[in-house]
Amino acid sequence: MKKIARFILFTILGWKFKGDFPKNIKKYVVIAAPHTSWVDFPIAILARMASGVMVNFIGKDSLFKGPFGFIFRALGGTPVDRTKSDNLVDAIVQVFNSKKEFRLGLSPEGTRKKVTEWKTGFYYIAKGANVPIVMATLDFENKQIQFSEPYYTTANKTQDFAHFKGFFLNVKGKNPELS
Repeated sequence: MKKIARFILFTILGWKFKGDFPKNIKKYVVIAAPHTSWVDFPIAILARMASGVMVNFIGKDSLFKGPFGFIFRALGGTPVDRTKSDNLVDAIVQVFNSKKEFRLGLSPEGTRKKVTEWKTGFYYIAKGANVPIVMATLDFENKQIQFSEPYYTTANKTQDFAHFKGFFLNVKGKNPELS
């Protein structure tokens, strides 16, 4: 499957990697941005397959219903009911703590729409589970996925978010006006 994914992503679609997912770390949160289109999902899945590193994801529960729900589960997804006020961060921290190996991919924007502020769940998940954050661009302008070195959060949230946003500066999503 890895060879097929690499052929599709690199040869047919013309994407390239700058770096890769860390292979020597068993647990981390991946934030991929900008998230501006449904096309981000298949590109991210192909990137994950091409790298050979399993990265799970969460998605709105409606994606997991109907005739195609089983596909999202088979790809490593878990449905989330966003109408409930359960503490999702704590639940995901427990998943990290219960597994020897777990990587979770999230969109810091939390939506495909234009946002001025990112959601903070990914940050508190990483902090609570004491795992690093790996950033991955979805740069459609250059057809490039760039990976950061693992970043451990500090006691300074403002500084941490400045670091994250700096990594994604000038990266254009599929719909650049939403980046």
